[in-house]
Amino acid sequence: MELITKQKNEESWYQTITFKVVMIGVLVLLLLIPLGMVKSVIRERQATEAEVERELFEKWGGEQVVTAPVLHIPTFYYVKEGKELKKHKRWLHVMPEDLLIKGAVEPEIRYRGIYKKVLYNSDFTISGVFSHLNEVEVVADEIDWGNAYITIGISDNRGIKGELLFDWNGNEVEPEAGLVIQDLNSSGVSLKTNIPKEQLNEKFPFEAKFRLSGAKGLWFNPIGKTTKVHLNSSWNNPSFAGDFSPIDPIVNEEGFEANWTVTHLNRNFPQYWLGSSYSIDTHQLGVNLYDPVNHYQKSLRSAKYGILIISLTLLVFLFIELVKKKEVQIIQYLLVGLALVLFFSILTALSEHIGFSWAYLVASLAIITMVTFYSYGMIKDRQQAFWIFIMLSILYAFLFVLLQLNDFAFLAGNIGLLLALGAIMKASLKVRSSRSTVTETKMK
Repeated sequence: MELITKQKNEESWYQTITFKVVMIGVLVLLLLIPLGMVKSVIRERQATEAEVERELFEKWGGEQVVTAPVLHIPTFYYVKEGKELKKHKRWLHVMPEDLLIKGAVEPEIRYRGIYKKVLYNSDFTISGVFSHLNEVEVVADEIDWGNAYITIGISDNRGIKGELLFDWNGNEVEPEAGLVIQDLNSSGVSLKTNIPKEQLNEKFPFEAKFRLSGAKGLWFNPIGKTTKVHLNSSWNNPSFAGDFSPIDPIVNEEGFEANWTVTHLNRNFPQYWLGSSYSIDTHQLGVNLYDPVNHYQKSLRSAKYGILIISLTLLVFLFIELVKKKEVQIIQYLLVGLALVLFFSILTALSEHIGFSWAYLVASLAIITMVTFYSYGMIKDRQQAFWIFIMLSILYAFLFVLLQLNDFAFLAGNIGLLLALGAIMKASLKVRSSRSTVTETKMK
């Protein structure tokens, strides 16, 4: 009799709740290995996409920053060095009084293999006026107004398409490649001009017309005493960024239209200065042509919730085993966990071709269906298999909602965890009740 009891005790140690929970914990930790491998694959694909993006930008033109015309006048001062007076040169930089920028931005989708990138072509008309030059006061022994230059700063000259037409005070000026003066910008075009001393009290209007290509974003330095920028585009997913917001932008299915107005009081540099005393890049305005299909980032975010989905699903199987007395083997727990890990790999692969939302739907349906049928094969109970289907559907639906949220994702995630923990605690009470009932039956 003692031998039989001993054998029963030896056979029952691996069926205890403690052992099952420990084994499931070990399985979850082991499943972190394939889950980590999936994350590594996602990051690798993301890096490949970034490399493709870099190659496209090198040929097309990258993110563009436009600095509208700046007037540069050479000034000279004399310094006595020994017995000689040596002549030194410094550039006087003058900002325009009024500045108006009008741009039409047309997006262009380019493909490299399975990768899609948003590029753009833009047509610009930049006009304005320089005035009150007779009121410029600088510390200099000589100001050479006859050898002045106009520069237009463009961050990536590869984006200039065709000719750049520039009209200065009613006369067409031929642009020169590169910048003669690099105190304010490092790349762009230069235009030689002449300002007669007797006309310093007059206004000097200008107008520039050119076509510029780029990628991702388009930015402007508002250098005018009054700067007005007007942009329109057929791209309907703009992201207005920078230090200034547009005034009542219009965004709809047909595209966007935005206007900015910035005055000299909003910036941190004066209307004119000598040398490189100030930087004009401190405050910018502009727009990013935001591509909402960032499936790698969403796939990586979803994989970070993988351990939560795996743990909750395996706990559900554990409760079914304990409450319904349906024995589930450790290998079966492992296979279910691997199926859940496979979801994130399938999601990433499909999202490269059909978009994230459709990929999520297909991948989740495939895994939910497979795990549901497998659970029915294990426990031979349609009702319990149905509840597993419902539970997995809720989990994947909740995860999809979390991925769509940005500002409230953390809050929603904590609320979901609280509800899940409450459900697990309630289920654990049923496990205790069922085991007590079984013990009482055996005692009788």
